[in-house]
Amino acid sequence: MPQLDLAALHRRFVTLGVTGTNGKTSTTSWIAAAVAATLGPCPRVTTLGAALVATGLPGGEEELPVARSLDGFLAAMQLAAARGAAHAAGECTSEALAAGFARRWPARIAAFTNLTHDHLDAHGSPEHYLASKAQLFLSLPPGGTAILNGCDPAGALLAEVVPGHARVLRYGVPTRGEALAELDLEATDVRVTRDGTRCALRGRGPFADVPPTLVLRAHGAIFVENALAALAAVVALDVDPTRVVAALATAPPPAGRFEIVHDAPLVVVDYAHTPDALARTLETARALARGRVHVVFGAGGLRDREKRPEMGRAAAAADRIVLTSDNPRDEDPAVIAAAIRVGLVGHGGVEVELDRAAAIERALGDAHAEDVVVIAGKGHERTQLRAGVERPFDDAAIVRQRYSQASRSPVPSPCASSTPKIDA
Repeated sequence: MPQLDLAALHRRFVTLGVTGTNGKTSTTSWIAAAVAATLGPCPRVTTLGAALVATGLPGGEEELPVARSLDGFLAAMQLAAARGAAHAAGECTSEALAAGFARRWPARIAAFTNLTHDHLDAHGSPEHYLASKAQLFLSLPPGGTAILNGCDPAGALLAEVVPGHARVLRYGVPTRGEALAELDLEATDVRVTRDGTRCALRGRGPFADVPPTLVLRAHGAIFVENALAALAAVVALDVDPTRVVAALATAPPPAGRFEIVHDAPLVVVDYAHTPDALARTLETARALARGRVHVVFGAGGLRDREKRPEMGRAAAAADRIVLTSDNPRDEDPAVIAAAIRVGLVGHGGVEVELDRAAAIERALGDAHAEDVVVIAGKGHERTQLRAGVERPFDDAAIVRQRYSQASRSPVPSPCASSTPKIDA
């Protein structure tokens, strides 16, 4: 493929960038879906990979086979430009922003989801973490727009660094907390069912004509926040809010984000790997449960050790907790589990099973049809890093295989029958 000058390639696109602790992938995915439905083909680059989103494509998108790096991002943009795309949606991690990505490829629309405890191993302090996120907004060009979560304290801090030549639009959902400034777009009356999530909308300024109701195929109030950020970002391109709301109603949630893989019991695979994300995922699970809530999770090895007790405190909302391995890397999984248990002192429903497949099997084996089982931490990931080796591992596939086997035979699986119970 011929090489293009970076500046020339950048000028081909109106870029919509998304940053924050949780919800970046969902927000970016919905931005791309709404842009594709209203303005034309749109490349989407997230931690899930790169794809060209366009109407008329099978499944609505086509994977772009590029590396997950800056060079891969540029390659995706070249491929998308060759297909006629004029807009791009990108997830901007704090590490990439700290390394100068926003200065090399500034966004025209910059969206912020939220800021909670994560990545302190990479940044050293919450201040450096926030300062890294701020780079996306400091780099806004004249005529650019900052889309900020008006119910998150970090949103108020980011508003102070937005250049005077860019405008600020704020959205908010009461589940995050009280609005810290006047909101331009607000969701109320959030209702979650097994079919998805519904809320009421109201707005002012560019959102004065927003439809009264937003319906999503995703499950949870956190997805309302992400959808509002996406809605605001695309409307900032002067797209009719009604068209954006219609596009969001049909857009699928990203893989591994409260992904329902079985019913009766309701089994959910979710990427939640921060205290805030886990707490919100379990809140949604509780709203959907007719019986108990079970959760299987761990924490990544050699990463942000300070958040482990906080993960335990977040998990305490579940009735039953099975602590297991996440991606332990070269760290002892038992040490990680012990650190999480610090936040679970006094909880009577904690078990430890460090073999993740066996932990999933244990949770499923004891769950009743009315229960909800959340398998958290890895979501879309298809491998596990353990003892320096990357091995195939897919939470959702393990669940599907378990119930497929159960439908063929009433005999319990060998894994379930041979796994000793270890109470902690």
